Amino acid sequence: MLKQLINFYRVSSPKFCSGESLSDTKRRMKFLKWSTFLAATLGYGMYYVCRLSLNVVKKPIVEEGIFSETELGIIGAVLFFTYAVGKFANGFIADRSNINRLMTTGLLVSALVNLCLGFTNSFFLFAILWGVSGWFQSMGAASCVVGLSRWFSDKERGSFYGFWSASHNIGEALTFIIVASVVSILGWRYGFFGAGMVGLIGTLIIWLFFHDTPQSKGLPAVNQPKEKEKMSASETADYNKAQKQVLLMPAIWILALSSAFMYISRYAVNSWGVFYLEAQKGYSTLDASFIISINSVCGIVGTVFSGVISDKLFGGRRNAPALIFGLMNVAALCLFLLVPGTHIGVDILAMILFGSSIGVLLCFLGGLMAVDIAPRNASGAALGVVGIASYIGAGLQDVMSGILIEGQKTVVNGADVYDFTYINWFWIGAALLSALLATLVWNVKPKG
Repeated sequence: MLKQLINFYRVSSPKFCSGESLSDTKRRMKFLKWSTFLAATLGYGMYYVCRLSLNVVKKPIVEEGIFSETELGIIGAVLFFTYAVGKFANGFIADRSNINRLMTTGLLVSALVNLCLGFTNSFFLFAILWGVSGWFQSMGAASCVVGLSRWFSDKERGSFYGFWSASHNIGEALTFIIVASVVSILGWRYGFFGAGMVGLIGTLIIWLFFHDTPQSKGLPAVNQPKEKEKMSASETADYNKAQKQVLLMPAIWILALSSAFMYISRYAVNSWGVFYLEAQKGYSTLDASFIISINSVCGIVGTVFSGVISDKLFGGRRNAPALIFGLMNVAALCLFLLVPGTHIGVDILAMILFGSSIGVLLCFLGGLMAVDIAPRNASGAALGVVGIASYIGAGLQDVMSGILIEGQKTVVNGADVYDFTYINWFWIGAALLSALLATLVWNVKPKG
């Protein structure tokens, strides 16, 4: 049974296609490349809808007395921690896997978990299910990055990686608009149902249009010289050597720590931004979700242009734009958190700056800078190292934020009043540390 399962997820065997003209081969390669890229982008966006659904419904859950702020922080952290471990493991696994089947499985299970969550009030069951979803969520990013490495050349990768990274923001925007609308009309339980249905649609898209390798379609490998198009007997040893090399690179771990601090600030807004605007500034769930969704929409612009700008204007170097947008992230959080009172124009401007900066940083710190300096046949492993650090940071943020929010809550005339002073500086400080750490790998050269 185990052997059959391993064989099911093994990299597809090469196929040989005869009698096809060169022009037909190029045409088919172009079609399958775009099919894989678009399926990765749309599919991973729908992963995010299933991952972020909880963030829209936190205030209604607290108001109904189902869970406290601390319990919600713990539940959110469970997903991040299982996701972190899973992303690390699946980063290594994806390099050797049929990425179509791996990515399809992940989204299918996560969608089914969302369909179940609206039916339980048990803290332990909710946390377990959310943790299960976190593990299967971790199959998505690694599959996509390996897919981009398999289907796109080194010269194309930065630009297409930037476009693919917009899937994060597409998913976030869909969550804060669609799920929030469902919650406002039907209640928080139906928000999970809506997210699950979106996930099932994404599962179908990935299964049909996200392809494993060019060789499995009878096409030549993209990133290997012609003499290595056939699988060699020493391929497994080469993978092991390259992945071990990733683990011994200090620059990879510095980037991982920088990404971890960036993820603290990122998920401070994505996990608690709606709650913050409702509790601190008096917005409704729908209005608060709309404001937070602006950062996701602007993030699309940041991610789409990040790879193109770095490839065209900086010769493929990511360090200068990473520093510039890291400091922009700090400024945006200061504007959002430290300006007193309710000013919708200020909040929208803050989210425009925040989304644009996070969009670029997700592309660079969240993976591309590590992939650039890692051996080419260990891109999934590099992403795994960065991923586990990033989501440990996100998980710690969720626990700390939940504890501090509840700990600084008082009841005045029967209404909950929150003091966000401590976590405001926690979030801003994390963003600043992220920007400073990224400068330590300014001149690191790729391993080839």
